[in-house]
Amino acid sequence: MKEVSRRAKRMERHHKRKKQPGLNLVSLMDIFTILVFFLLVSSSNVQQLHTSKEITLPTSISAAIPKETLVITITARDVLVQGRRVVSTSDVIASADPLIAPLIDELNFEAGKSRFSTAEKKGRNVTIIGDKKVPYEVLSKILSSCREANYTRISFAAVQKARSKS
Repeated sequence: MKEVSRRAKRMERHHKRKKQPGLNLVSLMDIFTILVFFLLVSSSNVQQLHTSKEITLPTSISAAIPKETLVITITARDVLVQGRRVVSTSDVIASADPLIAPLIDELNFEAGKSRFSTAEKKGRNVTIIGDKKVPYEVLSKILSSCREANYTRISFAAVQKARSKS
């Protein structure tokens, strides 16, 4: 058996004392818990409508926050309900009928879903997101079609502008 020198024994004791401690996960878990709660609280206060990049919203000074409702989007090319294409804008302009039949069908289909249905006497809620350059003729036909499908509580999406102090 080989004898170990005093220096080797001393170095061995020294290295045992300087052992690296394990990673302390408690403080890391505390940080992530606080981060999760912060994200949950801050994300629940956000009210944002989904708009496409090809729509320029008009401005408004109303302070009322919109409720979650059925959304009709009017672009230069299409009329969309909840993001699904219903009819093209050019077909709406070309039609002589004051109502848009595919839009009425889609609105009635959405009325059957429990998420957006309300009491029939009050009328249902709908939010219209349209480019500020949409022709009035298209908007008028969409409003008539909404009224026909009992969506009478209509809101228009707009960019909120600060009130002037005068």
